[in-house]
Amino acid sequence: MHVFLTGASGFVGAYILRELLKQGHTARCLLRDPSVELAATDGVEKVKGDVTNPKSLTGLLRGCDAVIHLVGIIDEKPSKGITFEAIHYEGTKNIVNEAVDSGIGRYVQMSANGARADGVSAYQVTKWKAEQYVERAGFDHWCILRPSLVFGKPGPNDEEFASRLATTLIKPFPILPVFGDGTYAMQPISVEEVAAAFVQALTLEKANGQSYGVAGKEKVAYLSILDRITEGMGLKPKPKLPQPIWLVRPAVHTLGKWGLLPISPDQFEMLIEGNTCDETAFYRDFGVTFKAFTPENLAYLREEG
Repeated sequence: MHVFLTGASGFVGAYILRELLKQGHTARCLLRDPSVELAATDGVEKVKGDVTNPKSLTGLLRGCDAVIHLVGIIDEKPSKGITFEAIHYEGTKNIVNEAVDSGIGRYVQMSANGARADGVSAYQVTKWKAEQYVERAGFDHWCILRPSLVFGKPGPNDEEFASRLATTLIKPFPILPVFGDGTYAMQPISVEEVAAAFVQALTLEKANGQSYGVAGKEKVAYLSILDRITEGMGLKPKPKLPQPIWLVRPAVHTLGKWGLLPISPDQFEMLIEGNTCDETAFYRDFGVTFKAFTPENLAYLREEG
């Protein structure tokens, strides 16, 4: 199939692009800047457009057989018009509408674990709104995948959650501040599994009309997450300094809002909520090989250390 892919220049998108080509598909990649280098070139065409500008998308999807839509953000920049509402919901709406107008019948959407109408963050709520729009679009075959924290070696200009923690927290601090008691759980999943699942979702019949929690098989407390990342960097685990949530929340919501902290209010609330789901259906329906979140599999972080 010829697949219209958004977000191909990002961390997960690069892996999905390579997996598409590996499975015999070709790709048309939407880029705001077509001069950006992608993870692959053979079987790949570039088109210029912006998910927030519907006019820039007109006609770009014609001739494609399917869509994989990945574009999302983790930080807002309201002064530049980069908000969760604009990117997650309006951006999805624009891609979906153009896909429908172009007669495309297959569509796979990247959402996020925790997406729901009453989410603790605008990130989660806008991801959920986007899901609703996809479900109502009338595609012959659609699937929504909700990854939890995705780990794996990023490209030279990319960053994933483990490398971000390595560079912004673990490397610079001898004692690691922790919000609350740090027992809230995460469920990291490898980028290789995520990429394989997105490509399989294009044609997997049992995935049609389904939404999946995409997470690894192990629930890991945040304290252990920090230790495993530290060991992946080739360092010994560092002491932790718990910070009462009632004390730090006002500071995060004030200073983080203005970019004066390495964590935003939305990220803070999602962190202390935890990030887990029931992964049973995902591993039952998709042919992926579980890759554990271990120091050995995090050895790519030594480049960050």
